[in-house]
Amino acid sequence: MNRMPTLFIPHGGGPCFFMAWDPPDTWDRMAEYLRGIQSDVGCKPEAIVMISGHWEEEIVTIQSNPFPPLLFDYYGFPDSTYQIEYPAPGSSELAERISTLLGQARITSRFDADRGFDHGVFIPLKLAFPQADIPIVQVSLRADLDPTAHIEVGKALQPLRDEGVLIIGSGMTYHNMQAMMKNMRGFDHAIPASKLFDEWLTEVLTVLEPAERERSLVAWEKSPVARLAHPREEHLLPLHAVAGAAGSDKGRRVLNDTVLGAVESAFQFG
Repeated sequence: MNRMPTLFIPHGGGPCFFMAWDPPDTWDRMAEYLRGIQSDVGCKPEAIVMISGHWEEEIVTIQSNPFPPLLFDYYGFPDSTYQIEYPAPGSSELAERISTLLGQARITSRFDADRGFDHGVFIPLKLAFPQADIPIVQVSLRADLDPTAHIEVGKALQPLRDEGVLIIGSGMTYHNMQAMMKNMRGFDHAIPASKLFDEWLTEVLTVLEPAERERSLVAWEKSPVARLAHPREEHLLPLHAVAGAAGSDKGRRVLNDTVLGAVESAFQFG
């Protein structure tokens, strides 16, 4: 079996791909990228591990629900967006394997047998794998948002890549919603901070050697305009986990888009 890549993907804004927007093509390029993921990966994964910016727990928590419901954790959108279906199964076997790998790395974890898929999972995967026939296990962020800890989680999960498991971090490379909302009408250029942060991030992920990449991600707050790009880093840290799982693989930018005035990118390792 070929080794699976690992991905950091943007999941958009709420149910953005399944509703009308003005202008109507606002999310089209991002949606096109998400629809092409299976082709980019090159084969259908045996399972997916998803780390979303919308789940935080005190310790790393592993979804063990065999039939996860959908958590419609967005607000104020059209009624139709609360009728979306994505009946992908969970996997208790994969959840146990994740727990074992984390334990071997001395990372404390626990199971959550009730947790459903948040929109950072089912919204992008409904485009990427619309058949909803691949088992998915979601793994939480740690509530302390420690960058090193999330890189270590990714390192612990790296063996899954040789077991047919696709590891995906779901967030946004720029997530200053206040700035994006101000730019919803009449913007002509990218928000400067988003462009600068994207340039920094792209160099870190696609140019630097793995050890230096890790040091830069740990010290991400020292990067140009870091807190303008991420006032709070929950949408960035899934990338740290993905970079940890990347091992020695260099990254490549597989999407570079501008949405609501913000530059947003996706990255693939392997």
